[in-house]
Amino acid sequence: MTDTVALKRQAAEFAVGFIESGMVVGLGEGSTAAFAIELIGQRLQSGELHHILGIPCSSRVARRAAALSIPLTTLEAHPVVDITIDGADEVDPQFNLIKGGGGALLWEKIVAQATRREMIIVDYQKLVPQLGTIWAVPVEVVPFGYGSQAAFLESLGAQVSIRRAADGEPFRTDQGNYILDCRFGPISNPAELAARMKTRAGIVEHGLFIGMTADVIVASEDGVRHLRPTLP
Repeated sequence: MTDTVALKRQAAEFAVGFIESGMVVGLGEGSTAAFAIELIGQRLQSGELHHILGIPCSSRVARRAAALSIPLTTLEAHPVVDITIDGADEVDPQFNLIKGGGGALLWEKIVAQATRREMIIVDYQKLVPQLGTIWAVPVEVVPFGYGSQAAFLESLGAQVSIRRAADGEPFRTDQGNYILDCRFGPISNPAELAARMKTRAGIVEHGLFIGMTADVIVASEDGVRHLRPTLP
């Protein structure tokens, strides 16, 4: 049986090897990125790394990083991020992503857009031939009129459900918004779908990350692979 936890740790360890002292580092959300944050904290404490500043992709990540004594900063103070290490729910052959399973897609995308090098770490099970093969696309919407956004997304071909917190109430993002999980099935043109969703007032952001990464670290039982785009 594949030890998924061990694979996630291997991918995180490989990616953290690209961090150098003095960098501003984006700290991603999710179980795989959590291993990277833990390793950064350990290397700061050991002196292997120093003068690192982290920009968290969620309030939960901020709390985790602070507990590990990782100094934090903001995009206002440091508008350019040297490297971000983050996870993904799905990765297609063009390195497009579905993200947002942890509910932090808005902050994750803001940090990714400010990042020189977005490094995605996953286990091999996250590689898919087309986005939407396994995961729903999270769509962050303002609470006002969210039912109309659900109807719009259904008109695009999605099966839509509102994400719920443990108490049964709608899940709230760090910005106080709702998330609609949208099952489109395999998406033939994710860029076109992303563009159509962005035209709708009330949709704050979606979990399709198109053309935002050139480094994917994949861990499998055969070892860790560093995938980069094939140049024409």
